[in-house]
Amino acid sequence: MKKSEDRTIARRTGGKTGTRSIAKPIRSVAIFGAVGALVAAVALPAYAATKPAEAATTVQQLAAVDAQSLVVASEATAAPLDRGTFTATTPEEIEKKKAEEAAAARAAEAAKAAAATSNFNTAGYALVAPGSGEVRYPLPLGSWNVSRTVGGGHNGADMLAPAGTPIYAAAAGVVRASAESIGGYGVCVMLDSVIGGQRVQTTYGHMIYGSRQVQQGQTVEAGQLIGYVGSTGRSTANHLHFEVWVNGGLVEPMAWLGANAG
Repeated sequence: MKKSEDRTIARRTGGKTGTRSIAKPIRSVAIFGAVGALVAAVALPAYAATKPAEAATTVQQLAAVDAQSLVVASEATAAPLDRGTFTATTPEEIEKKKAEEAAAARAAEAAKAAAATSNFNTAGYALVAPGSGEVRYPLPLGSWNVSRTVGGGHNGADMLAPAGTPIYAAAAGVVRASAESIGGYGVCVMLDSVIGGQRVQTTYGHMIYGSRQVQQGQTVEAGQLIGYVGSTGRSTANHLHFEVWVNGGLVEPMAWLGANAG
């Protein structure tokens, strides 16, 4: 009876019932396959974009390829600009500094040569200035003449004397400066003193190279030998440029000596 019914159904459907039953699973597989391919096509690039960072090439890894050049660049950037002893920043300042250092070097060499060969004119002169007062004359009495004093931009008295004449400290004090070259003063010593409660600064310029007897910071006594007359710096003849400042104000040196020396 079952077989008879199947043949009847087959005749009515033209024998296609079995074919349709097989085709449906095949079509489902194809559809699922197409969907899977579509999902793979969409998902794989997104997955690649979200790969862990450690798998990607980093900037540091790229830099490692050229690590030596990076080190060199770092060293070049960090290395200080070597200017020797110069602190100047413009070509003009550097040239000025070079000229000053060259002048100082020449002065130092001249000082060495002078110290080795000069015979200072000490014959007939005491090595301590005469007198007993708080203020003394900076040159031996009777050994000098004044050729020029304060005025017209000149800040001191020019006391003409033979080369090598002893120069004495006009007052007790501390050496503020002592050098073979101080501007136009040439070989020069400067003293800071306190006299009668007043601050007194005295300057002794144009000494002979190598003749300074005191150094910066040294304490000296009134009348102590500090150097010898010369013609260094801006000078055209042997003389002592003697300068006096009282409480920061310039005074006429010879008048000040006349009123205070003894």
